[in-house]
Amino acid sequence: MRARPLPMVIGHRGACGYRPEHTRAAYELAFALGADAVEPDIVATRDGVLVLRHENEISGTTDVAEHPEFSARRTTKLVDGIELTGWFTEDFTWAELSTLRARERLAQLRQSSSSFDGMFPILRLADLVDIVDRASEDAARLLGIVAEIKHATYFESIGLPLDELVSNELAASGWRDSPTLTVESFEKTVLGKLYRRGYRGKRVYLLDTEGAPADRIAAHGSAASGYSNDVTEIGLYSLGAAEAAERVEGVSVDASMLLALDDAGNATGASTLVDDAHAAGLEVFGWTLRPENAFLATNFRRGEVESDFGDWRGQFGLIMRTGVDAVFADHPDLAVVARDGL
Repeated sequence: MRARPLPMVIGHRGACGYRPEHTRAAYELAFALGADAVEPDIVATRDGVLVLRHENEISGTTDVAEHPEFSARRTTKLVDGIELTGWFTEDFTWAELSTLRARERLAQLRQSSSSFDGMFPILRLADLVDIVDRASEDAARLLGIVAEIKHATYFESIGLPLDELVSNELAASGWRDSPTLTVESFEKTVLGKLYRRGYRGKRVYLLDTEGAPADRIAAHGSAASGYSNDVTEIGLYSLGAAEAAERVEGVSVDASMLLALDDAGNATGASTLVDDAHAAGLEVFGWTLRPENAFLATNFRRGEVESDFGDWRGQFGLIMRTGVDAVFADHPDLAVVARDGL
């Protein structure tokens, strides 16, 4: 296996293992714990403001259900082929969303983080840019943003084109040409649209373990090519060799795809994915490093309690030794420790 630089550590939605995700506290803590960059998920409000939430359905990550003034907005929608019931960012103005407070999404696994429920408001992308700029000054080094655009095809269908909104926001903030900005999405179409709007930074294509991207399904229905075709040697080569607007600089994959797993779920070594992607000229990002038993391969679990930490150092190290270029981590300090131990 080729020698590669040590991987960049990205605070996944901030340091979301310690504080509710996508909050100021989570992002600031991520940098304090040594993260090189942070990852926001981007969705939109009714009035076109870009806000940071894991999904546009926010009942699991905010206290919206406790606001009687918004009770009538609970509804059911079809988002990327999945029926969801709850409250959706696109049905609120930013002024309304700013009255909500964040909650820990994985409360049963992360009770310490959930103890901060109700303390922090929702953030906009513009707020995060200010946080990263200040953290870069404090750290005396350039820190980064790896921004994920969520549900682009869906938002465009309701009159909120995220490529336009993101491009305008990045231009207004001075971040569109930042060397430490990466934009990623599970839908490659929106990455091409960003390029056509003048964005020339790194674009990374998110690949899931199953299914097909929403933009392909919208265009081709049941005949849509799945993510499994993108991770073949031919698929990876096509991603890196396409014409400029359609080309990407990297792929971002579930970290389990970087490992060879036996039928019992034991990690026995590395898959060929990193080497195949590097051979195609692509960087590889892996998500998400998490220390709890619930997220570890069978042979790295310790005990029966899902929320207890297992042999996270063993699994993190195995993933990093694949040559992966960047890793997302809910606990950035643990990823830094594992990286330093390589």
